[in-house]
Amino acid sequence: MKVLQEDFRVIDGCLCIRMPEEVDHHHAEDICRIADHYILEEQVENVLFDFEDTRFMDSSGIGILIGRYRLISCFGGKVYASHPDGQIRRMLEMSGMKKIVEIL
Repeated sequence: MKVLQEDFRVIDGCLCIRMPEEVDHHHAEDICRIADHYILEEQVENVLFDFEDTRFMDSSGIGILIGRYRLISCFGGKVYASHPDGQIRRMLEMSGMKKIVEIL
C-alpha cells in the first residue's frame, strides 16, 4: 500500500493523518515528507495521527511521531494518536510516547 495525499487533511487547524495498514520504514519517509509540508506550509496548530486502519507498526512509526512532535512543538502545537489497537497502544506506552503524545 502506498501513502496517498488524501490520507492527509487539515480540519480546523489540525493536520489529520490516516495512517496506513502497515507503518514501517517503507512508508515513514513519505509520511514524514508530506506531514512536514503541511505543518510548514499550512501552518497547522496540531497533528492527529489516526491509527484506526493500522495493524502493524515498527520503530519507524515511533520516529514519525517524535519527528512531527519536534516540529509542531516549535509552534506551540501538540500531537495526538487516535484509535490505536492494543498492540500499537502498548508500543506507544512502552516507548514513553505518552509523555509527548496524547493517546485518544
